[in-house]
Amino acid sequence: MTSEPLISETEEQAELPVEDHSARNRLVIGLLLVSAFVVILNETIMGVAIPHLMADLKIAASAAQWLTSAFMLTMAVVIPVTGYLLQRLNTRPVFMLAMSLFSAGTLVCALAPGFPMLVVGRIVQASGTAIMMPLLMTTIMNLVPPHSRGKTMGNISIVISVAPAIGPTISGLILSSLDWRWLFLLVLPIALGALALGASKIENVTVPSKAPLDILSVFLAAIGFGSFVFGVSELGSAAGTSPLDPRLMLVAGAAVIAIFVWRQISLQKQEKALLDLRTLQTKTFTIAAGMMAILMMSMFGVFILIPIYMLSVLHQTTLQTGLLLLPGGLIMGLCAPFVGRLFDRYGPARLVIPGAVLFSAVMWGLTFVLGITTPIWIVLALHVGMSIGLALMFTPLFTVSLGSLPPHLYSHGSAFIGTTQQVAGAAGTTLYVAIMTWRAGILTQGEADAAAATVAGMQSAFFVGALISLAAVVASFYVRRPPNPPEGQPIGH
Repeated sequence: MTSEPLISETEEQAELPVEDHSARNRLVIGLLLVSAFVVILNETIMGVAIPHLMADLKIAASAAQWLTSAFMLTMAVVIPVTGYLLQRLNTRPVFMLAMSLFSAGTLVCALAPGFPMLVVGRIVQASGTAIMMPLLMTTIMNLVPPHSRGKTMGNISIVISVAPAIGPTISGLILSSLDWRWLFLLVLPIALGALALGASKIENVTVPSKAPLDILSVFLAAIGFGSFVFGVSELGSAAGTSPLDPRLMLVAGAAVIAIFVWRQISLQKQEKALLDLRTLQTKTFTIAAGMMAILMMSMFGVFILIPIYMLSVLHQTTLQTGLLLLPGGLIMGLCAPFVGRLFDRYGPARLVIPGAVLFSAVMWGLTFVLGITTPIWIVLALHVGMSIGLALMFTPLFTVSLGSLPPHLYSHGSAFIGTTQQVAGAAGTTLYVAIMTWRAGILTQGEADAAAATVAGMQSAFFVGALISLAAVVASFYVRRPPNPPEGQPIGH
């Protein structure tokens, strides 16, 4: 009687073919990129539309501004909770939740009978947007190996930087011939198409874990970040536009945020934090996140002041102003994939340092070059130069910030970056507008020409921005490529 040779279980498993998930991963990342681009675009698409909304809905400028402020406020409130959602739920349900909220909000905006319902629609839109960006970043960190993350993160940079940059351009083009409702009617089928495609094609690519939800932390985050962003936004608007004192809201928001931070530090010892702040113990993450906050401050500040300059000083049309911002946005999009490949090959230093220097040089140029009769091509050249500088920095900073964290902190790192970007964007807009308004107001009281006073105010605002940009230059010398994780280290925890 002959016996069959015994085959060990390990040998049997070794003979099984390894399933290739590369095609699935590319599809998931592609769907997330397209969806994120659509939702982020809506953050800046309303700015140019405010005069049209004021006329059609018979509302004041202070009320119309809430269509942008409510969006940013909601983002700041929801993003801290996304760290929990990304740990607790899988890829597909989080995607479906984000795109369903965004699509529903877009439909409400398109059909809104009046201003209050339009604000409600923007809040629902922002809830979906707030979930989408951390989902995209966390998914890429889980699926893409470290040696090729730069190229993929370059695509994220397109979403983060180009979508807000071309929002005013697209808005100007639509409003030049169509009603403001078309801003939402044209986006709705794209959003529904992404939702339908995701429902049929997107697969779960992460492993959920049992993450506890601390209700008090959610409450503190909503009150703290909401109050702070509200206060910052109101400081940049005209006096008396809100019954609440923005300075009081700022102080209250900062105090509640301090309590939120204290609670997270206490809870993270038990692995129960809503937003795990151990991400800040990683030096590379902290430096890169700080640089991105500086860049978002300046980028949103410039995006709000240059249109004012073009419209009020150079007397260009809304469409011409939107078209002026288009080349910079397109250049950022074209540069991002190449910057990603260069990062994979050479690391961050050769990109971030020149980018920070170029960015700072443009900020100093805006301080001293802009005047009442400045040729439009100089404004265009400065905006393009700023866009190139941002393109050189965004991809490396995104990659090294999250890449320096252990995998179980990816979702918390994504949520932290998203939250700081919203706060920094709101702060940048307020800081630039407040300085411009203060300086122009002083000169106007001295009977100076209105255009000259506006230019002087902008020069003062850009001067402060140029000083802040020097901090980014210094920090750029400390950005390092994180070491690759050990082979076999689990991801997607």
